[in-house]
Amino acid sequence: MKRLFQILSAWPLSVLHFLGAAMGWVAFLGSPTYRRRFVANAAQGGFGFAQVRRAVAEAGKLVAETPRLWFGAMPPVHWEQAAMIEALRAEGRGIVFLTPHLGCFEVTARSYAAQFGPVTVLYRPARKPWLRELVATSRSRPNMTAVPTTLSGVRQMLRALKAGEAVGLLPDQVPPQGLGVWAPFFGREAYTMTLPARLVQQTGAVLLLVWGERLPGGRGYHVHVRRFDGELAREPVEAAAQVNAEMERMVRAGPTQYLWGYARYKQPREEVVA
Repeated sequence: MKRLFQILSAWPLSVLHFLGAAMGWVAFLGSPTYRRRFVANAAQGGFGFAQVRRAVAEAGKLVAETPRLWFGAMPPVHWEQAAMIEALRAEGRGIVFLTPHLGCFEVTARSYAAQFGPVTVLYRPARKPWLRELVATSRSRPNMTAVPTTLSGVRQMLRALKAGEAVGLLPDQVPPQGLGVWAPFFGREAYTMTLPARLVQQTGAVLLLVWGERLPGGRGYHVHVRRFDGELAREPVEAAAQVNAEMERMVRAGPTQYLWGYARYKQPREEVVA
């Protein structure tokens, strides 16, 4: 599988996106469960299917572009607020980047590492051994460290922030049981991680909201950047609700690139955290 990814990584991004769009529709039409969840989640967010139908193809592009981002040359990426990021780095401020399952979240961390400096990203290890090995050998690059959703991984993120580096995570990813709280997301209770608030409160890091918009025709990506407005509450449920509200705002800005098929409202699974 790794060899296949390496071969695909040399293909033009436009070709990968074309094939990915077709894959997205095959998955949507071939899986009633996925289709129902996609439509239901979009409706929960206030969108009819006609408004977000492009997200079907975008979900497939997300999969198809992965080999290029893991093993190939970095596509063109334009960052908003680059001067602000450089100023924060010059001050020695740690940065916590939050992005929902919106656009290309892989490209934000990889391009940050290539353009700005070290970044540590949180990921959930795959259950299947072959995929776990593939992810482990592809996600760590120069200036980029991937850490698992364990206490050890959280400690590494804290160390990175205290050293004035950046960390990145997907706050709308359902955390394991015991590592989150129930908070509203588009008007429905969703199990939400408390980690973003803890990282900021323990290190004094700056909280930035980002997402990598996938440009048409394989032209690359545009990374939207916005500073979190205000301060996160000390109380976990309130802080989680604040983060979810920001994620909603970002999704509304780019609904056709949100991963509506993600099981956002599922029950958290029990997991041994080491």
